[in-house]
Amino acid sequence: MTAPTVLTGRHFMNGDHACAEGAIAAGCRFFGGYPITPSTEIAERLARRLPEVGGVFIQMEDELASIASII
Repeated sequence: MTAPTVLTGRHFMNGDHACAEGAIAAGCRFFGGYPITPSTEIAERLARRLPEVGGVFIQMEDELASIASII
């Protein structure tokens, strides 16, 4: 069963999850980044959720590689 593209109803979540879910709701289907404070939880959430909505998450090794992944 596929998760809904956009969460519906009321949800209690922290800001990191809200940021990731907001990006998905806005149409984000690709994230090239790496887990580093303060965005580790956002990257982890997108790594889990993007495949559920037909998106792709690629973990990169640093900032430059992350930038290169979107070019």
